[in-house]
Amino acid sequence: MTRERTADGRWIVVDGRRWRATDPAVPADVRDRLQQHLGRARAAVRSAGRAGDEGAVAAARARVHRAKTGLGERGPAWWTQDEPTRRARWEEALRELDGG
Repeated sequence: MTRERTADGRWIVVDGRRWRATDPAVPADVRDRLQQHLGRARAAVRSAGRAGDEGAVAAARARVHRAKTGLGERGPAWWTQDEPTRRARWEEALRELDGG
């Protein structure tokens, strides 16, 4: 798997496909927590899919989406947002994913 970052830092390219990069303003500890949520949610998608539980698959996919949004990889482009909006995005994602 070949992985590169575009010159502007907004995208990573994996095997010729472009994906939005994580917002570089996300603090390392917050990024780590969001990535842990992302990994657990992806595992839950796989488990629920194998079990044939469509409701659990949908719930796990929603958690994947929330984590990726918190990281800035989905939703409005992080480079178009001001600093307070970016911070609010990852703080809200963590609140939701942490259950609070």
